[in-house]
Amino acid sequence: MKRIRARRARKVRSKIFGTGERPRLSVFRSIRFIYVQAIDDSSGTTIADASSMSKDLKGTLDGLKKADAAKEVGKLLAKKLSKKKINEAVFDRGRFLYHGRVKSLAEAVRESGIKL
Repeated sequence: MKRIRARRARKVRSKIFGTGERPRLSVFRSIRFIYVQAIDDSSGTTIADASSMSKDLKGTLDGLKKADAAKEVGKLLAKKLSKKKINEAVFDRGRFLYHGRVKSLAEAVRESGIKL
C-alpha cells in the first residue's frame, strides 16, 4: 500500500510546478487534520500556509465535520494568497484522491476567487 501511494505521489508531482505568480498548493491530509501550503518551486519557499490547527481558525472548527473544516482552511489560504496579490495557483493533491476533504478544500479556494 505504501508503494502505491508513493508512486501516485511521484506521478502527480512530476507534472506540477509552482512559480511565484502561480504557486503550487500542496495538500496533506491526516486522520484528524488537513494542511495546505502555497509553494514557489523556483525558489523553494513557502508563500502561505493554512491548516485546521492554525491559530486563525482556533475555536471556529469545533463541532464541524472534517469536510467543512477543510472548506474553512481553503478559505483561509485563499484570503492569505489574495493579500499577497496572487490570483492563480496549481493544485497538488499529492498521494490523496481528489475526493472528500481534498475536494472540498480545492472548491473553497476556487469559490474564494483563486483560479486553480
